[in-house]
Amino acid sequence: MKRRADILLVDGYNIIGAWPELNQLKEHHQLEDARDRLLDMLADYQGYTGMEVYVIFDAHQVPGRGATYKQHKLTVMFTKEKETADECIERLCHELYSRRYNIYVATSDLVEQHVAFGQGALRLSARELLNEVGHCRAMIRKKVKEDIHSNKRNTVDEIIHVDVWSKLEQMRRGEK
Repeated sequence: MKRRADILLVDGYNIIGAWPELNQLKEHHQLEDARDRLLDMLADYQGYTGMEVYVIFDAHQVPGRGATYKQHKLTVMFTKEKETADECIERLCHELYSRRYNIYVATSDLVEQHVAFGQGALRLSARELLNEVGHCRAMIRKKVKEDIHSNKRNTVDEIIHVDVWSKLEQMRRGEK
């Protein structure tokens, strides 16, 4: 039997407000920088864990149809007019749970945690997610250090065929 895929739904602005580094950026009128930093951190987390990550930002007071796009491998969503991030997360929980995914919702909004739990999702508080992201970053740094100290290099010459290597070398030297 195939294992259920893991999906993480993140209430973007809730996490920004809860994580000290991001909240400090927000408080200094750098909300866009806080969003970008959150997305960078979650992209590393996604790369390490293999989870599919959706980051939902509340845009219910902004006119329009909302927007969804990919950044790194994250799915970034801005809600449509008159839809809150909580409502969007609830809708996604329902849709994704019926497709047999393991769904985790990252928010410190207690009401949202209970609603998501009622939809079959598992909750992850902002602090728990921050701890997991920090742990993954530490594991990535450790792996990089190990690779550096063991002189393990990921070089192209290990995988390139000798004919291609010769042509590249000729091009580098300016030969035809």
